[in-house]
Amino acid sequence: MRACVLRKPGPLNGNPLAIEELPIPKPDPGEVLLKVLACGVCRTDLHIAMGELPQRMNPLIPGHQIVAEVVDANNSEFPAGSRVGVSWVGGTDGTCRYCHTDRENLCDHPTFTGYTHNGGFAEYTTARADFLLPLPDKLSDINAAPLLCAGIIGFRSLRVAEVKRGQKIGLFGFGSSAQLMLKVLHAWDCGVYVSTRGENHQALARQLGAEWVGSEIDTPPDLLDAAITFAPSGDVVVAALRSIAKGGIVAINAIHLDRIPQFDYDSLLWEERSLRSVANMTREDGRDFLKVAAEIKLTPSVQTFPLSQVNDALRTIYDDKSSSSVVLLPHS
Repeated sequence: MRACVLRKPGPLNGNPLAIEELPIPKPDPGEVLLKVLACGVCRTDLHIAMGELPQRMNPLIPGHQIVAEVVDANNSEFPAGSRVGVSWVGGTDGTCRYCHTDRENLCDHPTFTGYTHNGGFAEYTTARADFLLPLPDKLSDINAAPLLCAGIIGFRSLRVAEVKRGQKIGLFGFGSSAQLMLKVLHAWDCGVYVSTRGENHQALARQLGAEWVGSEIDTPPDLLDAAITFAPSGDVVVAALRSIAKGGIVAINAIHLDRIPQFDYDSLLWEERSLRSVANMTREDGRDFLKVAAEIKLTPSVQTFPLSQVNDALRTIYDDKSSSSVVLLPHS
């Protein structure tokens, strides 16, 4: 099979991913063999390829937004021919305190697809059968792929922020995850206020019907019930806190922050305002979000690439030249 292999992370101008011919992988016990139909390209893949995340496997096949067909499985829920999704969390230990309390997203010993287990930048891959996600028929292969990370983690962010129908919600940063959540929030009759840098992202937010659009640290004209920050900036977190009403929640959807600047507790956090972080996702998040996506006919804008152009796909994300999600088609 053809696969995009990372052996030595480095700058994108050095094309860190190379196409190699490899044997079709053999599933371990509890796994299934999958034919990859489409695989979304995520900013996390970019961090892995460039070495901004420590290398955990060598060689590695990245990719964790996988739409696939089950090729061979002894599984009653997903028999051969089933169409399934695979996301970032590819497995948990099932034994730690978090797994035992319905918090598998915080598992002490997780498996990460495309990082600690080979992923979907290939014609075939394997995955744990109990972590496969059923894909509604209404979602095409290409449209489903971007939903499997940006969509699910964005949806979890709404849950962490305890978003309810009809509320006023702020989105600070307007990448692919925020763009998908704007459409979910509109389906829930929420007013959406977008603070983001870059004229292109601001114009897109207006085009998609945001109630108000400003720069990344601008304060919306109305007090918000909740806000989600997508930018890895402490200044943006403080701007979000400044924007919420008493009892409001700010959920930080970022793996890291550059810093947390000093802020005034009395005016920004007192009166039962809350500051929370969002970490990974659960299988329940994935299943629930995909149902919602099918119900509201969520169809992200997508730009596709063949496997042979994987480094070009990564550069598209790095250069931030497109507002579309990027998807690899291994068999095109």
